[in-house]
Amino acid sequence: MIKKRLTVAAGWSLATIGVLHAVVFLPHPHWDEWLSGGLRSGEGGDASLSVFWALPGSFVVPLVLLGLLVVRLGRRGERAPAYAGWALGGWAAGCALLIGPSGFLLGLVPAGLLIAEDLLARRRDAARDASTPAAERRRYARSPH
Repeated sequence: MIKKRLTVAAGWSLATIGVLHAVVFLPHPHWDEWLSGGLRSGEGGDASLSVFWALPGSFVVPLVLLGLLVVRLGRRGERAPAYAGWALGGWAAGCALLIGPSGFLLGLVPAGLLIAEDLLARRRDAARDASTPAAERRRYARSPH
């Protein structure tokens, strides 16, 4: 089993982006209001609501979990599907276009790594298929790999 280094790097970069986002937005004075039910009762102000969606209600936890899942795939010798990289890249680029230069640009790093891993794997598969006789290719296609 060969580790997919680009996939592992993409996963760690996703997890790192999520953790850094939490560290930046964690120290806010709104925690008391949130924990006392201010958002649920409608007493929270606009600033409190905005910051809520920037930290506890944001993408941080799913992003870290996705990153750890991608790391696991890479360590098992698997790669994430190419559409994951393209979707992540499109989302990050679209958000950066809307808000301007920001942390969203960091999302292009794991997106590029996932796309590059897929392109390299396709190139390796094409090279292997070109150098392998047809009978052996059929036997390989039927075997669980």
